[in-house]
Amino acid sequence: MPKFEFYIEFVKNIFTKQHIKVDFNVFWWYNNNTGGGVIMLCQFSFKNFMSYKNETVFDFQAANLTEHENTLIVNDKASPLLPVSVVYGPNGGGKTNLIRALSCLITTVVAPIHELGKNRCPLIFQHRITHEPFVFDGISKDEPTEFNIYFRTGENEYRYYIALTKEQIVSECLYRKTIGGKKPAMIFEREGEEIDLGASLSKTDVNKDVNPKMPYLSFIAITYNFPKIVEVQKWFEACIIRNYANPIVERDIILSKDETFKDNFIHSLNDMGIDITDYKLNKEDDEFLLQRTVSEEKFYLSFEKESDGTKKIFASLPILMIALKEGRLVIVDELDAKLHPKLLRYIISLFTNRDINKKGAQLIFTSHDMSTMRNDVFRRDEIWFAALDDEHSSELYSLYDIRKEDGKRINHTASYDKQYLEGRYGADPYLQTMLNWEERL
Repeated sequence: MPKFEFYIEFVKNIFTKQHIKVDFNVFWWYNNNTGGGVIMLCQFSFKNFMSYKNETVFDFQAANLTEHENTLIVNDKASPLLPVSVVYGPNGGGKTNLIRALSCLITTVVAPIHELGKNRCPLIFQHRITHEPFVFDGISKDEPTEFNIYFRTGENEYRYYIALTKEQIVSECLYRKTIGGKKPAMIFEREGEEIDLGASLSKTDVNKDVNPKMPYLSFIAITYNFPKIVEVQKWFEACIIRNYANPIVERDIILSKDETFKDNFIHSLNDMGIDITDYKLNKEDDEFLLQRTVSEEKFYLSFEKESDGTKKIFASLPILMIALKEGRLVIVDELDAKLHPKLLRYIISLFTNRDINKKGAQLIFTSHDMSTMRNDVFRRDEIWFAALDDEHSSELYSLYDIRKEDGKRINHTASYDKQYLEGRYGADPYLQTMLNWEERL
């Protein structure tokens, strides 16, 4: 078994909300595979979470569109899925809370498993998110938060649902069907203290006595070794969650000691115009150094002296490469922060290129970068908007969902960035409001 001492210690600090007090944290990643074959998100919906009051659906199932068909993750037995989705919108509109909602569901399942050391897949930077209900009315704060997710792993498609308050798990269920199959099979259902087991679990002596605050999925994963539960557990553990709105996150670097990984990483840096020829960790003073070669002479410079953009690339690109290698889902808030638009476009292309993304890895990220809101970068169903409605509740919709005054959809040849700035897509970037300031002076 490979060792993960540096990395696992860091994950422990993440879950306990402690931070290692050094300027930059460098962790070595040993080759690993999540197992289970294809691991993909199909659809995620939630209700009564932070700024989202009503049921909100975030769909990774591809719409029936002709643009960029060669980028889709295809399966002969099921509908194609999107490799990437981006969420735009004004500050305070709900972009980050969408990321938090998905992160909350994932870490709600994973945290109890990890705390008892029952992981079956190495975690990569999963920040624990607690659930908070919508507060801008007199009812929602006393109602449960609900999460519902469909995902594929191996030859199966699963549906997992959980409704919870701060005091208890109100309701929970897990269903499975073979990809391409019609009828899902119940694995378990939970309503309050009552738990019903499906055929795959009822034949065994499974304990139904679980802490009211613990997901039953986590309890079974910790206590037993059922193949289907392990498959689901690995899906949640394989997800990668990053929040680059937090400056501390950009100081966490995970690198592989595998020479092929290192060569590919340096090659990618060079493609981005960052002329690094090597890197090393000086064990004597624990200093991370980058090598540049000028006129065949090698120079090592401290990582601390690099630009913010270079530091951001070193923090984010290795994680994305691991996701591509192992077929993981990556959830990133403010991926574009401190990145040149061309670098962001390069990262997107890694996931939309089937020759590179051979394992069906997926990327979800929020962004303010208008230069990539283009029809030659994204499909219409890959562009999403988050904005507040009149009740101060966030709403989420895709560019594909928008209808013009004549009832027709936005054309795939349109200038998305221009029309967005003109306020045509509803997620008002408040440009017109700013232009009207002059009238108030």
